[in-house]
Amino acid sequence: MTPAARTTTAVCGADALPTGTGYAPCHHGEILQGVFLDGDGRRCAGLVTLPMAGPGSSAEFVRRPGTAPQALTVTTADRTKAARAAALAVAECAQRTGQPLCGGELRLTGDIPVGLGMGSSTSDVIATVRAVADSYGLRLAPGTVARIAVRAESACDPLMLDDRPVLFAQREGRVLEVLGPALPPLAVVGCTLGGGAPVDTLSLPVHEPGDSDVRAWERMRTRLRRAVATGDVQLLGQVATASARRAQQVLGHPEFDALTCIARRVGAAGVQIAHSGAVAGVLFDPAAPGLRHRVRSCLRALDAHGIPATRTFTTFTTTKELLNGPAHRGVDRPAGPDTPRRPARLPAL
Repeated sequence: MTPAARTTTAVCGADALPTGTGYAPCHHGEILQGVFLDGDGRRCAGLVTLPMAGPGSSAEFVRRPGTAPQALTVTTADRTKAARAAALAVAECAQRTGQPLCGGELRLTGDIPVGLGMGSSTSDVIATVRAVADSYGLRLAPGTVARIAVRAESACDPLMLDDRPVLFAQREGRVLEVLGPALPPLAVVGCTLGGGAPVDTLSLPVHEPGDSDVRAWERMRTRLRRAVATGDVQLLGQVATASARRAQQVLGHPEFDALTCIARRVGAAGVQIAHSGAVAGVLFDPAAPGLRHRVRSCLRALDAHGIPATRTFTTFTTTKELLNGPAHRGVDRPAGPDTPRRPARLPAL
């Protein structure tokens, strides 16, 4: 009997049901998204997300041994992707522990805005997988979590990984490239385009990339790799802006030109957007002089153009996150690299 199985038996013997918890963060849209070449020269859709501390999804899974696998309930009922993830995670964990399949109760809570392109569904799915695994006393590897997430929702964001910037194949659940140890420190003024209305990705026009498109994305990938290696915020901002501009061929946000003009006028490094939603960000170098004045000028300009500001945040927070339940305790996410730059005190709006 495995340690996990012994724990489950002991808990059930005490007339209590095995319960696990899990957590997953969100992101703030993409820095880069397109079609790239993998190690075999095959075209592959990929993205690099902008990490964001704060909002996230929490899950609790109460496992009910002896019930049918179909006896699985979710609160709330509209979280169909999380329900699929729970069933897939139960199958994975039951096989690993030699236990029969069973049902259970999944409860999800979170504060991620839905439909803005911040990875709310992936956050739900990953929190769910971690909660199910925790109920078995297991901690699944990121690659396994990614595989389950893709099966549950067809494509997923790399929220199961640490904060290292990666080019991630969202439809395959694999890392195409680790771009470096950490993004350069960024200050981000968040906002929403299109009035904050959710983007129906299924209704967007399909753009079949040609060879010239792939070459352009590969050039962005090379420049982003260099920006990460050298800590060059300006270069990163140029790449993010170029990627966002290409996405306008499909998204067509009417405020995009105004957003880029504001960024130039206040001395920002560039802009980034969610390629599958309405969230966007103006990117600043936190070490640049006059940051507070630049941020305030940006907020005033956004307001003048009717672009709602959401949250101002930095990417170099040192707050440790409690990711999961008992099976994961004592396992912290790697801290970000030390930096000689002085973090700016920016408000969370």
